[in-house]
Amino acid sequence: MSTACPSPALEVKGLSVEFPTRRGILTALSDVSLTIERGEILGVVGESGAGKSMTGMAVLGLLEPPGRVSSGEIRIGGKRTDNLSDDEMESVRGRMVGAIFQDPLTSLNPLFSVGQQLVETIRLHSDRNRTEARVHAVNLLKQVGIPGAEERIDHHPHQFSGGMRQRVVIALALAGNPQLIIADEPTTALDVSIQAQITTLLRRLCREQGAGVMLVTHDMGVIAETADRVAVMYAGRVIEVGAVEDVLARPKHPYTRGLMGSIPALGARVERLTQIDGAMPRLNAVPPGCAFNPRCPEAGSRCLQVRPTLMPEGQGAVACLLHDGGVA
Repeated sequence: MSTACPSPALEVKGLSVEFPTRRGILTALSDVSLTIERGEILGVVGESGAGKSMTGMAVLGLLEPPGRVSSGEIRIGGKRTDNLSDDEMESVRGRMVGAIFQDPLTSLNPLFSVGQQLVETIRLHSDRNRTEARVHAVNLLKQVGIPGAEERIDHHPHQFSGGMRQRVVIALALAGNPQLIIADEPTTALDVSIQAQITTLLRRLCREQGAGVMLVTHDMGVIAETADRVAVMYAGRVIEVGAVEDVLARPKHPYTRGLMGSIPALGARVERLTQIDGAMPRLNAVPPGCAFNPRCPEAGSRCLQVRPTLMPEGQGAVACLLHDGGVA
């Protein structure tokens, strides 16, 4: 008898997010599609304003009003969540999807010990009593590498270093045993050696827990070290997706090539790094055709008129007219 394959940790299909304003509707995300399998880390990269964090917030159901999902579907562990009420999303967050944000102090209440916060979160998402929840909280702190967890559990957030606070936030994200974790720039506020510890910890916990991770970052080094696959975003769209080693070594989209060329490589002597001229377009000034065409060194006449869609290319996919069998 064949067993059904478990649903992916996350499926996003055709997601668009709009912000109504006095001057009209701004489209922040347009037709975004992503899949994250259980136990997989998907890195989401791009410049500021590309839509990386917006995608994560839409998945978490935390869009700032008047922002709204205007079309598409979001499924976490097979359960559709984009059509749930705020109250229904409250039970999804923590239990089905956990979050790790850039600044751990925004995720931790300074007035309560980390133990109180962990115990309350565990009890909210399970049927453990207070004693059982405290035992589980200590185990979580040990799991994320906090020494002396039995004593540190009663300490307050200000008594932890930045790296240790981020470990506590990871423990909080895992407390409900979610199928998906949204990690939004989880290492940006940390120094390089602590960054490496946190990314290694994320990888290990992802494998052990079988959770999918959406790792939002602008740091390609973090992606290279941590992710299995990478999705590159530009102006609210996914423009390339593929295995990390493929995208890093053989980027297909001109924008991705520009990103890769701007990273210094150890041992490689170059006169100067690649620079992508111009800037990301504002939401109210996205050009017709391919949004990247004003900055693209390979843009042709079709690029000014036709907006490319994400098409399969090798083991990945790319949204570029240079790869649709025609010419740009």
